[in-house]
Amino acid sequence: MNRIPRGLRASIFALALSAVGAIDSTSLDAQETVAANLGQDRAVLITGASSGIGLKTAEVLAANGFFVYAGARKQADLDMLNAIDNVEAVRLDVNVQEDIDAAVQQVTAGGRGLYALINNAGVVLLAPLVEVTEEDLAFQMNVNVYGPYRVTKAFAPLLIESEGRVATTGSISGIVTWGLGGPYTMSKHAVEAYTDVLAIEMAGFGVDVAVVEPGNYKSDIMASMVERMRERGYSTEGSMAKERMDALLASPADRGQYKEPDEVADAYLDFLTSDSPKRRYMVVPNEQEANATIRAHIRRLVQLNEDQPYEFTRDELMAMIDEAMAAEND
Repeated sequence: MNRIPRGLRASIFALALSAVGAIDSTSLDAQETVAANLGQDRAVLITGASSGIGLKTAEVLAANGFFVYAGARKQADLDMLNAIDNVEAVRLDVNVQEDIDAAVQQVTAGGRGLYALINNAGVVLLAPLVEVTEEDLAFQMNVNVYGPYRVTKAFAPLLIESEGRVATTGSISGIVTWGLGGPYTMSKHAVEAYTDVLAIEMAGFGVDVAVVEPGNYKSDIMASMVERMRERGYSTEGSMAKERMDALLASPADRGQYKEPDEVADAYLDFLTSDSPKRRYMVVPNEQEANATIRAHIRRLVQLNEDQPYEFTRDELMAMIDEAMAAEND
C-alpha cells in the first residue's frame, strides 16, 4: 500500500485541525481531543523514566492518550511517576533479570498488551580508554547495550503480537567521538548497530524499530556519573588526563545550562504515531551539533572509500546519496 509522504501528512493534519477550528467556538476543545487521542489508549513501556528524557517522554505520551508503564529503580521515583495521569510505575533495573521478568508479568496482567517499548535507561562513564577499568567498561556496556537487549528480548512476544514499535535512546555520540568519551561513545555506537539489525529481524513481524539520537539536553546523567565516581572513591591523581578530568568533574553536573528535552519527547511521539516512522531521529538543540554530527558521518564515508580497490568518484558517491534520499522519501 502506498504511504502518504510525511510532509503531506503533516499538512493534511494541520488542515484538518483548521477545519475543526472553523466549525464553532469549541474548536480548541476539539483540537485538544485530537491530540489526546493520538495514543488511542495504547500501552508503552519506558525504561529509565525517573528524570530527563525518560520522564519528559512519559509525560508527553501520557498527555497524548498513551498508557505509560514508566520504569524506575527508587521508591521515591516510583511514587512520583504513579502520581501522573495515564502512568503506572514499574520497578525496573535493566541490569536485573528478575526485575525485567516481573515487569513482563505486570504489563501482561494489565491487559492492555504492549504497543511500544522505549529503551531509554542509560548511563555515562568518562575516562581515557587506556585507563578505564574493565569493571567500569563492563558497567557502561551492561546498562547501555545489554539493557536494551535484555528488555527487548523479554517483551518481544507482546510487541510482535501488537505489531508494535521499539525505539532506543542513542546519542549523537553514537556517530561523533570525543576524547574521554570512549566508554560512552562505544556503547552508543553499539546501539546504532543493534537498531539496524533488530529492524531487519523484526520487519517480518510488522514491528518498526528506531533509534533516537539526542544532542545535549538537560538531564541527570552527568550528576549520576559524578555520584557513582565519588562512591567508588575515584581520584584523578596519576591520570594521563588529570587536568581534563578535573575540569570535566568541575562542570555543572545537573546540565542545567541545556534545554529541556521537549524535542526529544516529540520525536518519540512522532515515532509512535507516524504511518511511516523513521529509522533514525537525530534531535539536537542547535545547528552546531547537527553540523558536527553530519560531518562525522561524511568523514567516515570518505575514509571508508579512500584508496580502496573499488574507490568511487565524487559523482558516484553523490549519486548514491541521491538514491538513498529518494528511497527514504518514498
